[in-house]
Amino acid sequence: MKDTSPRMERKFRAMVMKRSGEERLKMGCSMHATARALVKASVSEKDPVAVNRALFLRFYGNDFEPKQRKRILLALRKAAERKGKSSG
Repeated sequence: MKDTSPRMERKFRAMVMKRSGEERLKMGCSMHATARALVKASVSEKDPVAVNRALFLRFYGNDFEPKQRKRILLALRKAAERKGKSSG
């Protein structure tokens, strides 16, 4: 979805580019952390596997074909199972 006019996009970009590289990096990291926290808060499951699955699907789900997405989700589940066995 794109609801911002090209004029406003240019204005926003100019404002951001006036900041130092360090400030822009901090802004990006902060935005990512906030987005991640919002996704985690929206997942009613307390199961870490469900949270990781939700994070992957919300952030990257549309970047992969269904077959690839299925393989990645399976790998996430297997990694969580291995981690659970090694910590227990």
